[in-house]
Amino acid sequence: MTPDSREGPKQKQIFVCEHCGRESLKWLGRCPSCGSWNAFKPISVERKPGSASRSPALAAYPQELSSVDLESSPRLPLGIQEFDRVLGGGLVPGSLVLLGGEPGVGKSTLLLQVCSRVAERGCPVVYVSGEESARQVRLRALRLGVSGENIVMLPDTNLDAILDYLNSVEPALVVVDSIQTMFLDGVVGAAGSLGQIRECTVALMRYAKDVSVPVVMAGHVTKEGSIAGPGALEHIVDVVLYMEGERHSAYRLVRGVKNRFGSTDELGVFEMASSGLIEVENPSTVFVGRDQGEVIGSIVVPVLEGTRPLLVEIQALSTPAGYGPPRRVGNGFDVNRLLLITAVLSRRARIKLSDQDIIVNVTGGFRIGEPAADLGVALAIVSSVRDQPLRRRLVAFGELGLGGEVRIVSQPGRRLGEAARLGFENCILPKDSRLPDGAADCIHLLPADSLRGAASMAFGPSPSRTQVEGQ
Repeated sequence: MTPDSREGPKQKQIFVCEHCGRESLKWLGRCPSCGSWNAFKPISVERKPGSASRSPALAAYPQELSSVDLESSPRLPLGIQEFDRVLGGGLVPGSLVLLGGEPGVGKSTLLLQVCSRVAERGCPVVYVSGEESARQVRLRALRLGVSGENIVMLPDTNLDAILDYLNSVEPALVVVDSIQTMFLDGVVGAAGSLGQIRECTVALMRYAKDVSVPVVMAGHVTKEGSIAGPGALEHIVDVVLYMEGERHSAYRLVRGVKNRFGSTDELGVFEMASSGLIEVENPSTVFVGRDQGEVIGSIVVPVLEGTRPLLVEIQALSTPAGYGPPRRVGNGFDVNRLLLITAVLSRRARIKLSDQDIIVNVTGGFRIGEPAADLGVALAIVSSVRDQPLRRRLVAFGELGLGGEVRIVSQPGRRLGEAARLGFENCILPKDSRLPDGAADCIHLLPADSLRGAASMAFGPSPSRTQVEGQ
């Protein structure tokens, strides 16, 4: 072997799980972290021998943490309140944001509107489009009413050339649509492969940190619900947002699942119109369809998405199972949680469900992830089994324990305030809830310590206004 060959770069192959990003020196059939089968894909990594023996110079000057200047790097508000809410108040300079969603859900529309709002304040924006030509983006801009001033269109997929251009200008915001179309010279694999997506994301992260410019990337979501390619992107970027929406629904939800600069689980609600995405100022009215109490098996539950209280309508339907074991179906609700609730109803509330198919649906395409909806789901099932409507203008929240007890949940005062604001008059809640002063002045409280007690209070006529005021 010649000395030149020893000094040249070598190709090292590693395997990375495309769902969770776990690395391995050899191929594994099943990922030890996320349990996915056949998810490890090879990546060729170029490394130079002997680099560990050298001491490279520091890329940044060391400084004491207390002396870091924050006043010169304020957040960049986007001018779209729902989007700013999910981000925690705007974009942090030098942050890398990943906006994921299914193809056609509206990611490009939202990003173009974001560019327009920033450019209207005189801030230069660079819009990198790897999927559409400049003419196609211009046609969308005309439909959305975007003038295009201060927005530089860059239809290219070669990230080396894109970074060279970005280093020659000083943009206030960079948008990349989408990361799956970008490629770097010298990285093995075609655009969209595991290695290319990962290395392109790292290169954009370095650019964002070096020049303190926020970068927003769009990423497609696979049928499994993860970012197409590696789930390792979620570990590299600073903020991960998911854009959701039913195909036949006009509403779109932007949900934050990771945010290094703010709270997670925030939610932004938009309505898709011919002129683009419109902010929904009162999302609770979207998920509550009608006057409650008229429909059997329907109840409204106040849930929390980050710091925002929302009212959602939950519907339950019980039908004879017929042949085979009874089914449990949840649309917008965790099926495992539904199995727990039906088991508690059968064992603790003495409601026979062994011969009933139970179907639970959350209206509006909303997905509930917190256990505060347990009590509402249980009462909706009881209403369907008894074929009897619940009280009019009733809301309920609380977590169910395996012993049939109703457990307290966080921030009951905010949930009650949202319910009272929309005109609901009765609320079944955990008995030991810590309520702020005056919470009982605007809504009639029905505290319950067990599922059987809650079920007994959920039916019957609503109390009169004099009864409510007299308590």
